[in-house]
Amino acid sequence: MRVAVIIVAAGRGHRAGGEIPKQYISVCGKTILERTIETFAKVPYIDLIQCVIHPDDRALYDLSTQAITQEDQAQKGQVMTILDPVPGGATRQQSVMNGLQGLAQDEPDLVLIHDAARPFISPKHIEDIIIAATDHGAVVPVLPVVDTVKLVSKNKIKETMDRKTLALAQTPQAFRYKLIFMAHKRMETQDMTDDSAIAESCGVQVLTITGEESNFKITTREDLKKAENMIKDNLTDIRSGLGYDVHAFEEGSQVILGGIPIDHDQKLKGHSDADVALHALTDAMLGAIGAGDIGQYFPPSDDQWKGASSDIFLKHAAQLIKEEGGIISNIDLTIICEAPKILPHAQAMRENIANILSITPSRVSIKATTTEKLGFTGRKEGIAAQAIATVRLPE
Repeated sequence: MRVAVIIVAAGRGHRAGGEIPKQYISVCGKTILERTIETFAKVPYIDLIQCVIHPDDRALYDLSTQAITQEDQAQKGQVMTILDPVPGGATRQQSVMNGLQGLAQDEPDLVLIHDAARPFISPKHIEDIIIAATDHGAVVPVLPVVDTVKLVSKNKIKETMDRKTLALAQTPQAFRYKLIFMAHKRMETQDMTDDSAIAESCGVQVLTITGEESNFKITTREDLKKAENMIKDNLTDIRSGLGYDVHAFEEGSQVILGGIPIDHDQKLKGHSDADVALHALTDAMLGAIGAGDIGQYFPPSDDQWKGASSDIFLKHAAQLIKEEGGIISNIDLTIICEAPKILPHAQAMRENIANILSITPSRVSIKATTTEKLGFTGRKEGIAAQAIATVRLPE
């Protein structure tokens, strides 16, 4: 049996208050869409993932899914494929129809239709929905209504509803592919926001299965904060790493520190751009997750890194932390030298490092000190840097 997932990500999400659609907003280092796709990619029964996106969002989609699509998607001997996204329509219903048409060539047996803005559904719950849909053909996860529900018209209560007969529908909603495809075709002139309602209108009996409280839809700023808190609550393994690096001076006219060019009467000697600050910081981040040191990934014997910008190294360390499911909590960097003066450039370094790591500048500290003219730094023979990085990982 072939199982496909349609992830509907074509909305604009203005109520979340971001400058970009909410599905592309980063929450603790990963976009909402990336987290949603990753969850479905963990389910071994799923063969195909078909995203539906707004035609203007292809660049955002590619950036959001780059790390996922580059990974080996083998799941317990089964290869899961992320198909090229298809453009959405003017309504959610039209977007789902476009997704169903995108799967027509593969024609799966079962299709799950899921909102991109629900990233916290568990893989086990997805499996339960697949199993139920295999038997019944049409399944929707629901939650019971716990509050009293009033029927209101013009600010006046008309009726108190019996909440025992009411339920809150979630996604993914699962159907036999041909069944829901034909139902969508039949109802394409209607305006419906729910796939099970489309199936119901065609006489299909839809089974309900108990949903998950955590599988909420991110809609508002408050939902984004709730999502961030949920993620952080699971990152209880707190680790720190220490990095230290030294580079000597040689003839030149500027140094690169923290990714910022600084005019000086010498430059730092090194195989790459010799950014001693970013090198120490990279080692600290690698150390925090037990991933060795910078030389293991970017050896100075490899000519491809000759003159390379050190932000490449820092981004790689950040990506490794991300792959571990972790986030960067704090960066503390100390630059040790007699010259050049660091303080005038500290804020620019801070903002640049924060930008590279996709964290706020408040999580980056830049300090400078001298050795009171003692040692090689005191003799102005070079610059040293030491860094501590603190990360939070899942247990």
